[in-house]
Amino acid sequence: MARVFDVIEFVDESGREIVHRFPERGSGDFRIGSQVIVRESQAAVFFRDGKALDVLGPGRHTITTANIPLLVDLIGKAFSGETPFKAEVYFVTTREFLDMKWGTPEPITIRDPVLRMARLRAFGTFGMSVADPQLFVNKIVGTQGLYRTSDVEKFLRSIVITKLTDLLGEMEKSILDIPAMMEELASGVRAKAADDFAARGINLTAIYIESISPTEETAKAIDEAAAMGAIGDMSAYMQFQAARAMRDAARQEGGAGLASAGVGLGAGAGMGIAMAQMMGQAMQQPQQQPTTPEPAAPQTPQTAEDVQTMLDNLDMRLAAGEISEEVYNKLYAKWEARLKKLKGE
Repeated sequence: MARVFDVIEFVDESGREIVHRFPERGSGDFRIGSQVIVRESQAAVFFRDGKALDVLGPGRHTITTANIPLLVDLIGKAFSGETPFKAEVYFVTTREFLDMKWGTPEPITIRDPVLRMARLRAFGTFGMSVADPQLFVNKIVGTQGLYRTSDVEKFLRSIVITKLTDLLGEMEKSILDIPAMMEELASGVRAKAADDFAARGINLTAIYIESISPTEETAKAIDEAAAMGAIGDMSAYMQFQAARAMRDAARQEGGAGLASAGVGLGAGAGMGIAMAQMMGQAMQQPQQQPTTPEPAAPQTPQTAEDVQTMLDNLDMRLAAGEISEEVYNKLYAKWEARLKKLKGE
């Protein structure tokens, strides 16, 4: 025999429950005369067949057709007060929740005017309160089918993350500018998300962005761009890159590597100068026919490793916006063909 509930109440001992279903599974059997105890900062919403029937505020309530008029349609006009009827009661907490956490489960990819593309992670907190319990239950429980607090939190977090992603895409700002824009971003996300929350009976009271950080790949691209900006002169930058490559090789190979690095360093520096000269010539627009003989072509790299280093440098130059895609494609095709020839492909 199904249990008939004479007293319906919920005590939130954790202080974290946004919504609690009574009973937790299935529908409960209630009857006219059952008592509903609603505590401060709570609202009790009767729910049946996908629709919220009525809302009871704080206090002790006796179920009657007077305080829940829709019960007449639910159980019929001819009924006995002892006749049970099936329904669910959702206890909704109406106080403000200030420390709701959100974060990007996967990196956000945005266009970056400096780095071309950037991938970011972000996290923070937001504050919310249920402003309209009946609308909340209709939209969140009736439409979304969510009645566990963890599910509701996940759903609300998805709204915040979606609006942040949209805003970052619209602003077209570089990741290098974002640290100075955290407050502006938070205000923008709140403005964008407020209507979505309100449509579900929720008031978005605050939003905070604690961190927006680049992924490891994007951080590396930032470091490379900073190195180019600090060095400025392309010839010097190529020499710097060649020297760093020789240093890394020496560390990996030990003492023998140090000896070979001494030889390779001079070749690498020369290759860096050659690369800088070729890029400069490719990017210049012809002004007029030269009246003096052109300078001798730079020395062609002799090994596959030298050519691969030049290809890697081309990638960095393109990523940093130093050269156009047209120049990149021409140079890359040239040196890729040279690399295949050296490898005997």
